[in-house]
Amino acid sequence: MERRQAPRGMRRVYAFDRRRDRRPLAWLVVLTLLLIGVRAASMVVVSQPGYTDAYYFASVAGRVARGEGLSADFVWNFLEAPRFASLPIPSHRFWMPLPTLLQAAGIALIGGPLGDFRAAQVAIVTVAAAIPVVTYAAARMLGAGLVAALAAAAVVGLGGALAPAWVSLDAFGIGALLGTLFFLAFARAAQGSVGAGALAGLLVGLLYLSRAEAALFGLALLWLAGRRRTARAGAVGAAIALAIGLGWLVRGISLGFPGDLFARAVLLVRYEDFFALHPPALEPFLGAPLDVLGAKAGALVTNAVTALVTVLLAPVVPLALAVRGRWHRLEVRAFVGLLLTVYVAQSVVFTPHSVRGSFFHSIAAFFPFAVALASVGTEDLFHGSTAGMRRMVWGTTVAAFGVISVFSLGQWDVDFNTPYRARVAALPLLPPGPLIVTDAAAWRWISGRPAVLAPADGPSVAACAAEVYLSTTLVLEPAHFSRYDELYAAERTDLFTRRAERNGIRVYSVREDQRCIIAAQP
Repeated sequence: MERRQAPRGMRRVYAFDRRRDRRPLAWLVVLTLLLIGVRAASMVVVSQPGYTDAYYFASVAGRVARGEGLSADFVWNFLEAPRFASLPIPSHRFWMPLPTLLQAAGIALIGGPLGDFRAAQVAIVTVAAAIPVVTYAAARMLGAGLVAALAAAAVVGLGGALAPAWVSLDAFGIGALLGTLFFLAFARAAQGSVGAGALAGLLVGLLYLSRAEAALFGLALLWLAGRRRTARAGAVGAAIALAIGLGWLVRGISLGFPGDLFARAVLLVRYEDFFALHPPALEPFLGAPLDVLGAKAGALVTNAVTALVTVLLAPVVPLALAVRGRWHRLEVRAFVGLLLTVYVAQSVVFTPHSVRGSFFHSIAAFFPFAVALASVGTEDLFHGSTAGMRRMVWGTTVAAFGVISVFSLGQWDVDFNTPYRARVAALPLLPPGPLIVTDAAAWRWISGRPAVLAPADGPSVAACAAEVYLSTTLVLEPAHFSRYDELYAAERTDLFTRRAERNGIRVYSVREDQRCIIAAQP
């Protein structure tokens, strides 16, 4: 009897029932579960938000989960509270909302038994659990073998310098997942698939809602739209991305778009002026050309080193080899072009922000695809070697990233857990009521009470903030704005009197006879 041939689609499904096809998936599942275990161990170290961005996202996420919307009962920057706006204020006038919304979903679902922080963190870790899977898919798409793709997934899952980021309450994990999915979708869109183009556009929109500079990913879609074969895919994708971006822009306009957003993002000469009551002005920016140009040149160097250490590190040579050998692939060209575009934009336009963490955040969207490329470059480099030599290379690479990951977690503990413990120890020194502090997002989370930024303009403006927000307490930490140096060294001034100190954290009482002597806004 003649055997009927199964339809093509059925043959493709049937292939996954064969033992030789199930085995790679089984290895990937096992590796993913092991890396989830690594993430659980990392959570022991990353046991609190740690830094301003994460404190901000977590605090607002709790309010969203409790039905209070995108709002904040603290002022981390007067960009969000022009003219000393009353609390609560609309949030996310500077940062993007997706990390907060994801964490809010975690808090709403499991916040009861776990508490807000752990529930938000579980939501982030759930997203991060998929990063090795999409890295494996990217490596296989680029031509990597099974072992190479699994090694790439392991390297990305461990994280290296990004190890704490995969469990932090921030946009790192979201950016890494969406960025890698974008390059996977872009590869299909580059073959003319309109559906893949639409998916790529959706991913750009979601990336933008995670990190504002991700809007630059839309340039790759416009590039596709300008090519005859991919014009429809690129146009559809660009339209979807633009619709999402415009939706968020409409929200900003409805609130009264911050008039000082551009100045605080672009016209900074000193980073601490970002936290002043009044925004930077064009005249001082143009009047200090040597300082401005020197800072931009320094940022280009600093951010290049950051990229080398974070993304490239050990696989720099294989990565370059893979890019050269696969330059004909549009997704590889898009990867290189977008990485360079974001690097230049961050360094030259958003200079002070970029060297204080913004560019490091941006790298997450490129990291998994860079490692996937490096995996195929490594296979090319060691193509003539024995199987034992190749296994040693992969094993050494994974082990090296494991060591770097442990070191990064240890550094996170030093950089963020140490000041957290100092702040917690200082809590008994604080009298009741709202606080005027240097890091309002952190103190809001730690103290559970309204907190308002002590403006970088200096003590006189802090006194005004205290009067408006009915605060009797100013808190200064060892890391404070330069215009508070004299107050930090003094026991008493015309505006404040020191009342207590612990671990370098000094608590001042606002003198009852002080009065606000400056206008809130020009």
